[in-house]
Amino acid sequence: MSKPRRGQKVFPAPTDALVTPRFAGISTFMRLPHITDPNELDVALVGVPFDSATSYRPGARFGPRHIRDQSAIIRPYNPALGVNPFTRHRIADFGDLSVNPLSIEDTFTRITEGLAPLLAAGVIPICVGGDHSILLPILRAIHARHGPVALVQLDAHSDTWDQYWGVKYCHGTPVRRAIEEGLLADGLVLQVGLRGQLYAEADFDFSREHKIAWVTGEEFHAKGIPEVQRKLRRFRNHPTYLTLDIDVVDPAFAPGTGTPQVAGLSSAQIVDLVRSLKGLHFVGADVVEVAPAYDSAGITSLLAANLLYELLCLL
Repeated sequence: MSKPRRGQKVFPAPTDALVTPRFAGISTFMRLPHITDPNELDVALVGVPFDSATSYRPGARFGPRHIRDQSAIIRPYNPALGVNPFTRHRIADFGDLSVNPLSIEDTFTRITEGLAPLLAAGVIPICVGGDHSILLPILRAIHARHGPVALVQLDAHSDTWDQYWGVKYCHGTPVRRAIEEGLLADGLVLQVGLRGQLYAEADFDFSREHKIAWVTGEEFHAKGIPEVQRKLRRFRNHPTYLTLDIDVVDPAFAPGTGTPQVAGLSSAQIVDLVRSLKGLHFVGADVVEVAPAYDSAGITSLLAANLLYELLCLL
């Protein structure tokens, strides 16, 4: 089957917010078709139900399932951006990648290999975790296709620690590992929303050494989106990956996460922030660290579902 013209509307966009089609017994992201042939897609929504690299509260392995359910209410047209992503791109639910809950290393291999066919076909993967450790194998796959990419990270934590309990691979280390492996473009990493306690002032040393830019939570509340846009000027036209840890949002608005941190962004602020990234050259993205067991009335999964939709509108 030949691949239809990019941008051609092939699949039906969401129309009825009360009806969720089911494939293999599960709901799909935004009631989209379940398609596993990369040649039929421009953008693939990919679940990665893995949380064995968490250091505090587990449960993010159930994030994709709950975000799919909450995304049933998503409608196709975004009036704020004037975009209907489903008429611009062929988008479908690719399903979940196979993971090994007993092995971080094996799971990383499975993620990188699972994304390879999508990237080889020119598909943009939007992954739904899962804990933040999955960023590293995703970036390995992205690097194989695009080379070193810029990184925009919306997160309460820098994820640049060297190790936890002697373990090099966990959800607090993927950005450090990615820099060490040469997966990220030199000087093109921006972290937004960092806040909370650290182990020592020296925790910033690695970030300073590798020219990581940041807008802390305190700076964001004081200066807002213009400060983020100022630091993103160098990212224009460079292939960029966007990673969104739901704990960038204050736990008053997103309690369902593994490592909550107070004084974060509101739901309105994170939506505005994501929309402000329109115009960057994104080659992939993710939403991670939604842990439904700690949620209240599904509000974290609902916010994540809406942020997933907003990511589609950036492409």
